[in-house]
Amino acid sequence: VQLQASGGGLVQAGGSLRLSCAASGRTLSRLDMAWFRQAPGKEREFVAVTRWSGGRTYYADPVKGRFIISRDNAKNTADLQMNSLKPEDTAVYYCAAGSSVILSNVRSTNAYHYWGQGTQVTVSS
Repeated sequence: VQLQASGGGLVQAGGSLRLSCAASGRTLSRLDMAWFRQAPGKEREFVAVTRWSGGRTYYADPVKGRFIISRDNAKNTADLQMNSLKPEDTAVYYCAAGSSVILSNVRSTNAYHYWGQGTQVTVSS
């Protein structure tokens, strides 16, 4: 699976951005799709995931209520709508895909086999 992330950019605090992850080489319909982010000098951290089985979604506490993850299996895409952005949301955002991800591991980078190249999101104060 090849993943291509897009939609990053520069936005003022309080603004919105929509990231998109397009997949090729395999259908996403049976893959968990996640977004992670990595700020300078920090480890890559979990943002959100949409599970292929049951469609459940999970979010990191810092983005809960502001970000929405969605998927379109027909288009083979997974999007991240980011609202009420804060300067601390500034990071490179990565989409990831994995199969057979157990629930207790959805927030771990090790659970995902496929990664996109990342897209920069910068939020100015």
